[in-house]
Amino acid sequence: MASLNKVMLIGNVTRDPEIKYTPKGSAVADLGLAINRSYTNQGGEKVEETTFVDVELWGRLAEIAGEYAKKGRPIFIEGRLRIDSWEDKQSGQKRSRLKVVGEGLQLLGTRQGGQGGGGGEYDMDSPPASPTPQRRPAAPPQRQGPPKPAPLDAEDDDIPF
Repeated sequence: MASLNKVMLIGNVTRDPEIKYTPKGSAVADLGLAINRSYTNQGGEKVEETTFVDVELWGRLAEIAGEYAKKGRPIFIEGRLRIDSWEDKQSGQKRSRLKVVGEGLQLLGTRQGGQGGGGGEYDMDSPPASPTPQRRPAAPPQRQGPPKPAPLDAEDDDIPF
């Protein structure tokens, strides 16, 4: 039977990422993401609901998040779900937590200081050496107007159809 474990989330960073390093030197970042949902209930009242998600990033993505994904910044995370299980030291109960392991990251919104720009997109397969903001394409060239029609006395061979 086929299976799929894919998550795509857009939300705001709830706390500055916490960066740690493994003994082999790989960066690991833990951050929180708040995802908002607005809807109207059966009584006609507008309801806002917020879901908080823990996100874990590895390697270059972790370093990029540590540098650019500050509290309050909107980001797009693409990844997979993973469940962590452990035994609580105080109560001895078995505990578990569902989290997202990020495999792609896109910074949304504008940069600090009003410089504009859209942010950068990064993934685990080909992270850039340094973040590059996406740029809007240049405006299309101006048209000179519609082409002039062929004269009415044109030969049949001059008509393009």
